Amino acid sequence: MMPWDGYVKPFKMWGNLYFVGTEPASVHIVDTGDGLIMFDTGYQSSLYLVVNNMYELGLSPKNLKYIVLTHGHIDHMGGARALKELTGAKIFLGEADRQSANGELDLSYAKELGMSFNETFEPDVLINDGDVIKLGNTEIKAVATPGHSAGAMSFFFDVYDGDRTYRAGLHGGMGINTLTNEYLDKYNLPYSLRDDFVKSMKRLNMEHVDIFLGNHMQHNDTLGKYARLKDGERDAFVNPNEWQPYNEWCIYNLKNVL
Repeated sequence: MMPWDGYVKPFKMWGNLYFVGTEPASVHIVDTGDGLIMFDTGYQSSLYLVVNNMYELGLSPKNLKYIVLTHGHIDHMGGARALKELTGAKIFLGEADRQSANGELDLSYAKELGMSFNETFEPDVLINDGDVIKLGNTEIKAVATPGHSAGAMSFFFDVYDGDRTYRAGLHGGMGINTLTNEYLDKYNLPYSLRDDFVKSMKRLNMEHVDIFLGNHMQHNDTLGKYARLKDGERDAFVNPNEWQPYNEWCIYNLKNVL
């Protein structure tokens, strides 16, 4: 897919939560009142679409303060270096994925996608389990959810619309593509990452989530909900009964690689 083929019109999901990403890789923004926080950046090649989407929604890149990454794969951190150079925003990444970002380990998943990851970087802030990221009216709870990558982090935070508040949850990494025998053997990674993945999903089941965010659009049916939003369903992205069943499906889906 060429970058422009993955274009998605940006939109407000709910309250101070926005979607500015592309079809291949989701990108979300929260307006904290004291600056913007971006979750993932997408690929290097599609960053221009993300930045343009911000402008289209009236979200100036000059107000971007934090870039919070779910994990160290190219489709989620590919644009981080360039975006930091453009905005001066601080990059947050799970500590166990630091070497994927700075190029010390070849675990960015770029080769598997027929790409090269040449915009390596050192994260400004290394995140660990239980850390809290604060900016303006937003406090983000970080939960370590290794498996898809060693440093995958899931994030939980409140979003606001007037006097209404809902809890948003962003999965750190749900794919089983990095848990196959072929991939684990290729990079000499332990099979125990599969056990870590199951433990992660069960741990996430303990979190209450009203607005389920995926780092890929198919995870939470972004386009389907957006269509309902356009049809006038104000709370199309609000569903407190969606989070736990998806975690259970992830555990079930793991059987496909065993």
